[in-house]
Amino acid sequence: MAHASSLFLPVNFNPISRTKLGRRHHRTGISAIPPLSTAADVTAVAGAFDGTTVAFIGGGSVAALAAALSLANPERRRRMQREEVGGGDKEVVKEYFNKDGFQRWKRIYGVSEDVNRVQLDIRLGHSRTVENVMKILTDEGSLKGVTVCDAGCGTGCMSIPLAKEGAIVSASDISAAMVSEAQKKAKEELLKAGREDEHPTGVTLPKFAVKDLESLEGKYDTVVCLDVLIHYPQSKADAMIAHLASLAENRLILSFAPKTFYYVLLKRVGEFFPGPSKATRAYLHAEADVERALAKVGWKIRTRDLITTQFYFAKLVEAVPASQS
Repeated sequence: MAHASSLFLPVNFNPISRTKLGRRHHRTGISAIPPLSTAADVTAVAGAFDGTTVAFIGGGSVAALAAALSLANPERRRRMQREEVGGGDKEVVKEYFNKDGFQRWKRIYGVSEDVNRVQLDIRLGHSRTVENVMKILTDEGSLKGVTVCDAGCGTGCMSIPLAKEGAIVSASDISAAMVSEAQKKAKEELLKAGREDEHPTGVTLPKFAVKDLESLEGKYDTVVCLDVLIHYPQSKADAMIAHLASLAENRLILSFAPKTFYYVLLKRVGEFFPGPSKATRAYLHAEADVERALAKVGWKIRTRDLITTQFYFAKLVEAVPASQS
């Protein structure tokens, strides 16, 4: 869903500037690494540790942290989440975004001032992702009449600007609460008084549906799937990428949480300090793995981008059929 993918880290770290770390000083340790998010629940940063900063981790402290992290058991928490809602990953995601997660992400993706600084930062990062996607799509020409599948539409942050540009949008999300909010926002922003399906300028209202990614079918010029792959381990992500590619005729745009040593470390720390909030599981994906999954079904990456703020990190790729020049 275009809303479901932040990793949280209640301990507020910040990255080292390499220019400030000479080779002689590598032993001084790590100074402030920012929490990682790509749109399950970074708002937990303001939770258990209330913004407490771990300023320096050096020498024996690094070893101690590594040992402590090795004892963390995120899989146990994941199993407990599954048991609580009576199902697997999909049920956990659906439960979260129909209840606590819905209210949280509705605020983040809205215009309300009732957000903390972390949520505001995530809003900024996500809006940049949407802007970058719109630029990719409109740089090639008008979207008037272009069919677009917004897979994991969330509250309509992507669907509505697409419709404003004249695209024919089919949008879906696993969360009924999110879909209902997206429909409400679309009507408020796109419909003129007295009409049920058309804006004064001829813009068509997106068609919204409550569906998981596996249930999507049809053919579209473009398929967009933002901040959803974070809910899929790579073994399942490959099949999902293949499925999304099968729906697209010309373009597939994906965003995901990049898997690098740095982000893996942050995620591991976040799992060790889960905080009081019930966040969904978060899976990172190496860009090479995503590219390999696309290549298996005859697609190639044409455009790459990385959107980062202090609390939001997302890799954005545009893929096209390998036969395209």
